Amino acid sequence: MVKPTRVTNSIRSLRFAHGEMTQAALADRIGVTRQTVIAIEQGRYSPSLEMAFQIAHAFGVPLDDVFHYPEPH
Repeated sequence: MVKPTRVTNSIRSLRFAHGEMTQAALADRIGVTRQTVIAIEQGRYSPSLEMAFQIAHAFGVPLDDVFHYPEPH
């Protein structure tokens, strides 16, 4: 059984905070398809570390402003 990812992201809210950037526009900036951005945004796909940094750079924010991993209890 595959465990669901616990990593969450703020891509959707960051897109809207940056002039309502579309998924297609973000995809163009980081060199992937719109479908890849949708999957990442919905938490169905975890990007590579390099792609995660590209996403953060596209918004001009640190990586941990985009991706979140819960603190262990």
